[in-house]
Formats: sequence, C-alpha cells, structure tokens
Amino acid sequence: MACPCTLFFLSTATPSGKKMATEFATLGGGCFWCLEALFQELKGVESVVSGYSGGTVENPTYELVSGGTTGHAEVIGIRFDSDVISYSDILRIFFAIHDPTTLDRQGNNVGPQYRSIVFYHSADQKNVAEEILAEVGQNLSSPVVTRLEEFKKFYPAEDFLQNFFRSHPDQTYCQFVISPKMARFREHYANYLKP
Repeated sequence: MACPCTLFFLSTATPSGKKMATEFATLGGGCFWCLEALFQELKGVESVVSGYSGGTVENPTYELVSGGTTGHAEVIGIRFDSDVISYSDILRIFFAIHDPTTLDRQGNNVGPQYRSIVFYHSADQKNVAEEILAEVGQNLSSPVVTRLEEFKKFYPAEDFLQNFFRSHPDQTYCQFVISPKMARFREHYANYLKP
C-alpha cells in the first residue's frame, strides 16, 4: 500500500536524477521529536515527518492526541532509499533508541499516544518486522510490548512541530532529553550517519 502522505514525499529521484528504491516506514516510540531528530541523521533517509497514526479521529491535532483519547500515536513517517539503508536496519535502530518493553510510556511521556508501535506498509515489511521483533525479544529481559499494525493513514503534525530539534536546539526538552540521546546515537551509529 502506498503512503497517502504524498504531499510530504513527492520526489523519488536523487539530485543526480537516479531513481531511488523508495520505501516508507511509520514508527512510534514516545515523543516524535526524539525519533525525528535521530532518523534525520541517517544515510538513505530522504525525509522524516512527525505526525499521528493508528487512531479513529480524522485530522487530529497535537492538543487532541496529547489527551490520549484519539487512539492515535505520535509517529514519524520516514521516506528512505532501501538501496542505501534496509528496512531491517531502520527497525534495528528504532528498537535500539527507545524502550520497547514499557507499555504506553517512554521516560516521562506517559499515555497510549506514546506507545511503541510499528505500522507496516506491505506484507514484506510485516514479515521483516515480525523477525526483528523476535530478535529483539530474545535479547531483552522484559517482554517486548511493541504493537505491529497495518498502516492505514498518516496525519502530519502541525508545522510548528516539524524539525523541532533542528529549529529549537536550546529549548529545555531538546537540551535535556534529545541532546543526550543524539550524542549517544551519533557515537553508536557513526557508520550510518550522513556526512
């Protein structure tokens, strides 16, 4: 199933004109600002959009989703070149940068909107996600609570919430939560980072 958020993922050509092996991933693991900031740094990731998915409310807002009653999770929509980075690598990194064993919680962010979730876009992605979930589960002492669901719809978050870490590096949340994660991420995944 193609991602209906084509407004945010228009081009599938590289600057050299070469056609990309474009694929999409939709992931939720706590506050979307953390995930967005980290995935924007990866080679092969062409765009990252913060948004909402998995709920029943049409056109949700940050205020509504923050209330925890829409069914939506804070997620990121990733467009990536699978010739450069594989979906399995995207998932392995995703599971390494959040805690998939805490139900509806990441750190101080609590509620179903912060749940750990993978929305698969195809049968192949579902199979890969099941394999990676099993792999992750074998290496953790607590059960993995990450949900795996078919992708249905993605709602981009409001403009002022996009590229939040890049736009507001001095904001308190960015300094005390995202910056330390970013430092560890850059050290651990140096070989995966854009130049």
